[in-house]
Amino acid sequence: MTYYNSATLGDVTFEKAILKTTEALKKEGFGVLTEIDIKGILKKKLDVEFHNYKILGACNPSFAHKALLAEDKIGTMLPCNVIVQEKEDGFIEVSAVDPMASMQAVINKDLMGIANDVSIKLKKVIDNLQHHH
Repeated sequence: MTYYNSATLGDVTFEKAILKTTEALKKEGFGVLTEIDIKGILKKKLDVEFHNYKILGACNPSFAHKALLAEDKIGTMLPCNVIVQEKEDGFIEVSAVDPMASMQAVINKDLMGIANDVSIKLKKVIDNLQHHH
């Protein structure tokens, strides 16, 4: 089982790809709570060069709430991470975690249903990005 779903966006700037991804997430009810600039952190902390790479922490509040009620330690897996990276100029890869994979270790029937719903929504986000550029 793969633990993520990916889409590749061509002919778009990194900033524009972040915006497109944020919009696609919004459409499915996810807000972006955190934005981690890996490139900037690695440059600052280790003085190494890395390609454009951001981690967006996406959260769908109603699903997060349901998941927390079903399993209070599930916060260790929240928010759902979506990465946007530019390995080659102009080619942006967007990958969203598949919560079904990360939550397989948790034995909780109620949670699996919620994880499945979130999984479907995040896959929709990726599919929408894949087909609308």
